[in-house]
Amino acid sequence: MNRHPDFVPNGVIPAVLLPFEDDFSIDEKGFQAHLADVCAVDGLSAITLNAHSTEVGSCTFEEQQRVLALALDAVGERMPIVNGVYAEGSFEAAKIAKMASDMGASALLVFPPGPFTMGHNPRGVIAHYRRIADVTDLPLIAFQYAETSPQSYPLDTLTQLCDAVPTVRAIKDWITSPALHNQQIEVLQSRPTPVNVLSTHSAWLYPSLVMGCKGLLSGSGSVIADLQAQLFAAVQRQDMAACAQLHKRITFTADVFYARPWIDMHNRMKEALVMMGRFPRAVVRPPLVPILADERSRIRHAMQAAGLLD
Repeated sequence: MNRHPDFVPNGVIPAVLLPFEDDFSIDEKGFQAHLADVCAVDGLSAITLNAHSTEVGSCTFEEQQRVLALALDAVGERMPIVNGVYAEGSFEAAKIAKMASDMGASALLVFPPGPFTMGHNPRGVIAHYRRIADVTDLPLIAFQYAETSPQSYPLDTLTQLCDAVPTVRAIKDWITSPALHNQQIEVLQSRPTPVNVLSTHSAWLYPSLVMGCKGLLSGSGSVIADLQAQLFAAVQRQDMAACAQLHKRITFTADVFYARPWIDMHNRMKEALVMMGRFPRAVVRPPLVPILADERSRIRHAMQAAGLLD
């Protein structure tokens, strides 16, 4: 049951975080409070969960169901929910997709399956997406990985996919190359049925949006959804002075959240939310580990520079 049947992925879509108790169980009350806090921001189009930001790789199928149920209960009536489809194989991906569709998600973010780390071809990509599309008519967002990743899709593969599976309505674009990013925007968004490009280039979000993206989908929205919404609106009205100011503030946070190693990006965001009084603790599940004191200090300084802490 899609609670928002007219939703097409676009606009500002934060990927929320998932708080844990000290024993690594899900902090359900804390999660719903986080959802309410993020969704109180004006200018959002949807939220995303059961993705990297919610540490989906460490969550069982049943926990993913519970995460979606908690979100639907807290904000589902007023906010479309994009549910991640993160699976090693296509049968499991279809199982997750059907579960999310039946429960009330409004779109699905489809991650490349694990075997694609060894490479892929268009037939395999299309077959994976068709198994998902066979069990749901929800709009699909293809997660486009960095150009250097074996899981990244060449533009020709993306166009073949969109031809073969018309419910693919957007990509979450992490291609990392400005030239390829611009090419994808021009090709995909000019199709007879446009496929929206949602930027996740948080380190250069302002330039990315100026290229013409139809939105953004980013884990840092769990912390700075208001700044992202303001930036997207400023780009739309071509207020370059406001864009420059917001870009500077966002860059302070991006520089620390997306420092290497990238695996720690959401750990850092949890620490930032603790500093802001929005998370009670920054517990992460193994194999993730807590960040150290010197990095915590860098996050605090960045948050202060961005005007997000006293």
